[in-house]
Amino acid sequence: MLWRSPTTGPQPGGMKTIGMLGGMSWESTALYYRLANELIRDRFGGLASADLLVRSVDFAPVRELQLQDRWDEAAGLLLREAKALEAAGADLLVLCTNYMHKTAPVLEAGLGVPFLHIADVAARAAGALGATRVGLIGAAGTMAEPFYAERVGRHGIDVVVPGDADRQRLERAIFDELCQGVLSAGTRTDLRRILAGLVGQGAEAVVLGCTELELLLGAEDCAVPLLPTARLHVRAAVEAALA
Repeated sequence: MLWRSPTTGPQPGGMKTIGMLGGMSWESTALYYRLANELIRDRFGGLASADLLVRSVDFAPVRELQLQDRWDEAAGLLLREAKALEAAGADLLVLCTNYMHKTAPVLEAGLGVPFLHIADVAARAAGALGATRVGLIGAAGTMAEPFYAERVGRHGIDVVVPGDADRQRLERAIFDELCQGVLSAGTRTDLRRILAGLVGQGAEAVVLGCTELELLLGAEDCAVPLLPTARLHVRAAVEAALA
């Protein structure tokens, strides 16, 4: 572990190494990297930066595994990459994507270091707001399948999701636009409408359950608080690394 002086960073041994498993897509993984370093710089000043190991995989074959419902293979791939980060010295690990947390049980069982589940982080943030019912937007599978909502539900929070047509609109916005660096005013308008619909269903906050969504959406786009999972996930990782 690198030593940092008392004036610019943690004392020797005071900062754990965060392993970031990303590339799905690299647009949001770049956000993870920047935010972690900004948090450390803001806390310690000077030249202080985060102690990170980053593995960015090729998203194209991973997306094919998603589309072909080959989740056992996807889980095996991510476990191999996660264990490589662990072997390289990561003290804790974050998976820089919401949808791929469908494989989280395999990672949690196979790793010897803590795995920070993004849905737990989102649920704790919702609880801190006093919310007991949240909306969830993200990839179609994140919204339609139970793995994410059930994890949030363990924290005593109900989850509501958009209807099928809006789920498909979100799917296109994420994979055809945001993951490819396209930020569209028209898409933002559509997403605002979807957010308003969730508020109409009683959502007291909305989880941005795709890490790319916060590249386009901000607090001004919704009548209730938005929970930006990438930012929340990074903050939780930095706090754990400094604990």
